[in-house]
Amino acid sequence: MEQSHGVEKYMKSQLTTLCYIEKDNSYLMLHRIKKESDINRDKWIGIGGHFEYGESPEECLLREVKEETGLTLTQYRFRGIVTFVTTDGIAEYMCLYTADAFTGTLTECDEGVLEWVPKERFITMNLWEGDYIFLKLLEDDAPFFSLKLVYEKDRMVQAVLDGKPMELFDICDENGNPTGLIRERSVAHRYGGLHRTSHVWIVKRQGNQYFVLLQKRSHQKDSYPDCYDISSAGHIPAGVDFLESALRELKEELEIEAEPEELHFVGRRKKAAREVFYGKPFIDEQVMNVYVLCRDIEEKDLALQKEEIESVCFVEVEECMERIRHNSIKHCIYEDEFEMVLNWCRNGE
Repeated sequence: MEQSHGVEKYMKSQLTTLCYIEKDNSYLMLHRIKKESDINRDKWIGIGGHFEYGESPEECLLREVKEETGLTLTQYRFRGIVTFVTTDGIAEYMCLYTADAFTGTLTECDEGVLEWVPKERFITMNLWEGDYIFLKLLEDDAPFFSLKLVYEKDRMVQAVLDGKPMELFDICDENGNPTGLIRERSVAHRYGGLHRTSHVWIVKRQGNQYFVLLQKRSHQKDSYPDCYDISSAGHIPAGVDFLESALRELKEELEIEAEPEELHFVGRRKKAAREVFYGKPFIDEQVMNVYVLCRDIEEKDLALQKEEIESVCFVEVEECMERIRHNSIKHCIYEDEFEMVLNWCRNGE
């Protein structure tokens, strides 16, 4: 009996629908402020609710929209399945829809306040963090998807899209300290969010000169494809620190194993950039630690992570700075950051 009770504790599942009704580049959103015991208290969500016995997803969708808004949907799309899991043993399986045609007049809702919200306002509103992931998928007109979101209370700790784990970042303050908020990578780059990265510049000394290793980013990269860049760099996963991430990236990208004491910290900087890649906005807000690794190594000795890196080459540091300043190579290197590396080389080890 005790074992059976334990199984029941972790078998609490709910079936729901959620719909985002679209008009004039806005979604109809419900601000859940009318019920004190509401798990979504003060959150903004779409329109939906729980299945009644025997209902199909579409029957539940149409009934909930009618009950909560007074509208009758005349055109809608089934966009994906979202699985919510909480660490206290509750699971919810949500059928996600969008709709762009309806009849009727909007009425008041006893669950909260209805409002047409422009899509560009989403990032300023009080949403569940995982909602930004599927809202971005909807915005990108992604094919039918399965998204799993795991929460510890109101904090997202895992996201899995179509069976593949997604990258999660700690959103940090101006000093690089995590705030407690965790955001998925593509969401941070679409809507913003200050996060942490580690940059490692590999240099080698030949006589009185230093040479720096540049990597050429893969043609498939989601940002700055085919550009020359830092020797090794990467976003820091949630719960990981700067140095640990730097060592991991060296191993993954170049098959270089290094000890923590081999990385020379040369500075911390903040970056805020807004670009467009593949016709979509790309926001990059970072706090980064910059390191130098001095090692006598040859290009042929490196095992490149082909998904990330097209090629590598060594360039004398003074010449490299000139190329950066005059944009004589296609690059995404910041001059003030490379100045840190150059000063380290000029001052000696």
